[in-house]
Amino acid sequence: MSYVPQLRKKYTEEVVPKLMEQFKYKSSMEVPKLVKISLNQGVGDATQDKKLVDVAAQEMTMITGQKCVQTKAKKSVSNFKLREFMPIGVKVTLRKDNMWEFLNRLISVALPRVRDFRGINDKSFDGRGNYSLGIKEQIIFPEIDIDKVNKITGMDINFVTTAKTDAEALALLKHLGMPFKNQRN
Repeated sequence: MSYVPQLRKKYTEEVVPKLMEQFKYKSSMEVPKLVKISLNQGVGDATQDKKLVDVAAQEMTMITGQKCVQTKAKKSVSNFKLREFMPIGVKVTLRKDNMWEFLNRLISVALPRVRDFRGINDKSFDGRGNYSLGIKEQIIFPEIDIDKVNKITGMDINFVTTAKTDAEALALLKHLGMPFKNQRN
């Protein structure tokens, strides 16, 4: 028997039946799924110090367990001392087992470590069933050694689902265990 991530097992055994009952789906194939999680980290000071992008890439790889890709500037902007094709950030897209493992660590370990945490905002949906979350400090992840961090940076996390509405996506993420602060239906 192969390994199945804990959250994926919870999705198939608990979340799918709850969502089918809640939204009156006729088939289990109609139930929204989590397709991918995209993480993006912009490094604003990369124009002065090129090593900051390498440090961000190393940290993002440790956090996600998957090699990340550097993002490069599309245009030159003289006021920001930015040249075309200069590395200015890192990004990674997680799918399948890596996605489920990352989500499990985010919910159970990382988010509770946020200072003054009272839940995440439930208004950051895009209208098509996708959710965006901003994190101010990368040190909430246990993989990061706080002593070796020389600059605290934030990141954006996007959850892409197959949900057709925001209500379906909210119900999906809520049943998976995302700690939303404003409880809506």
